Amino acid sequence: MNRITQCLHGRGTVSAVIKHRKGPPGEVPSQYLAFSGMKRPVVFWNLTNRCNLQCEHCYSRSGPHSHPGEELTTAEAIGLIDDLSEMGVPLILFSGGEPLMREDLWALALHARENGIKTALSTNGTLITGDIARRIRECGIEYAGISLDGARAATHDRFRNSPGAFERTVAAFSHCREANVRCGARVTLTRENFSELEEIIDLSLALGASRFCLYWLVPSGRGMDSYYRLQLGREEVTAALTLLYKRAQETDPARMEFLTVDAPQDCIHLVRSMERDDSPDLSDAKTLLSALKGGCSAGERVANIDPWGNVYPCQFARSPAFLVGNIRDRRFSELWGDDRNPALLLFRGKNGLISGVCRSCEYFPLCGGGCRVRAHAESGDFRAPDPFCFVDQ
Repeated sequence: MNRITQCLHGRGTVSAVIKHRKGPPGEVPSQYLAFSGMKRPVVFWNLTNRCNLQCEHCYSRSGPHSHPGEELTTAEAIGLIDDLSEMGVPLILFSGGEPLMREDLWALALHARENGIKTALSTNGTLITGDIARRIRECGIEYAGISLDGARAATHDRFRNSPGAFERTVAAFSHCREANVRCGARVTLTRENFSELEEIIDLSLALGASRFCLYWLVPSGRGMDSYYRLQLGREEVTAALTLLYKRAQETDPARMEFLTVDAPQDCIHLVRSMERDDSPDLSDAKTLLSALKGGCSAGERVANIDPWGNVYPCQFARSPAFLVGNIRDRRFSELWGDDRNPALLLFRGKNGLISGVCRSCEYFPLCGGGCRVRAHAESGDFRAPDPFCFVDQ
């Protein structure tokens, strides 16, 4: 993640990171986990492949016609949580499909809380009513990331392939706020909604979102089918990052934080902007970015578990080439601790493998060569530069 707000207001973040660096996993606030140096991963767990929507960019090809099939049973999921707790995993992010379509979500979240694991929810928001928002709070889920892909219904509903989705998503923010559930906006930026970016920011602020998280497209799942048609170019990416930087400067961090996902090289734009502005927080920002040790957390501080128990380095690296193993064959803790696993060796040793222009880039130690999934999808070569990098050498 490129944590724009935390870097722009770095002094408080640096002191907090130092304070929590050696603390127990369950006591490190979620916003500092990325910088803590903790070896135990944040787990992105796709609970189900079922979804009530069929979004164009879905990285898992979820939809209304998906069936549970051989998804993990409740007993298997409880056993997995026990294993994650024993190894000290600090946070589980329940995702999907649409995680609210998994009937045992509440029991799983409560079990995680009782075993010292923080939980969050990634949802399209359309199923969140007042009652559901209260259940989210009662089972201990601390945060709900709600997908918002347009400032108006026509854009959002087209992207989500569901008339009325925008109205239900907007209502979800209100329900969460009334139930005292912290929530944020998850925005996937494409050619279709790029022109509405500032309006989406304004809407997110009006809805009470505490976080504005901008995602870039990654060629995975159904998103691979429309990747080249929807992906943004250099000028649009630079314009978007410039706008986020400006709005993060103007917005009280206590009200809403700004960050981007899926492109570690975004931090280069941030550093250059802070250098240009002679920011007093530049030194602390570089300290925070250096703590990430190469940008991408996949295979080290981030793990993914799919609905059938397959383990991958991250939620976008879900191809056979990157399969770590399955928890039905070996416990997650054993898989993750296997220093000889080929997929984990790739991601954990990526900084020594990446070739091309990245090796001569002065910012390579900060961004680590960008996203390995994009590089592999584009060229078939894990070591290649991220084709989504628009940094001038």
